[in-house]
Amino acid sequence: MKASRIEIFKEALKTGVVTKKYPFEPIEVPEGFRGKPSIDTEKCIGCGACASICPPNALSIEVDAKRGVKRIILFLGRCIFCGRCQDVCPTEAIKLSREFELSSLNSKDLYQVVELKMAKCKICGRYFATVRQILFTARNVPKDQRPLLLLCDECRSKVSAKYISYARW
Repeated sequence: MKASRIEIFKEALKTGVVTKKYPFEPIEVPEGFRGKPSIDTEKCIGCGACASICPPNALSIEVDAKRGVKRIILFLGRCIFCGRCQDVCPTEAIKLSREFELSSLNSKDLYQVVELKMAKCKICGRYFATVRQILFTARNVPKDQRPLLLLCDECRSKVSAKYISYARW
């Protein structure tokens, strides 16, 4: 059965105003709202866990071997605000805020770049990890094995293989 226009109008009057005067009045976002992610540059160690878990590839990593710098790049234009980066970050450097107004006239405003200094392998001299990542990992490694943290994966595997072959004899 169809309702008449007068009945619809009466129902609307009983309900009252349900719209907000946004953007002229601020909107209060609900608890648990997943808004703009941001990276705390002081906490980030450059491990890349965030970039490897990001479904839309909003996070990426670039290594500048000439300068010895690793860049973690967050592009909000691709972000789907899923929060996976926040969940996997071992140092809690990525947090989702309650900010949702991200429009900009300049696309550069949609990028956040973190640059971290990299360490050189003590044997071959190649850059292989960030200094912060090595220091973070060292806290959980026995003291006698910490010198291995200063080697790239390739050199570490060679040194470990030599050590194991000597230990057998």
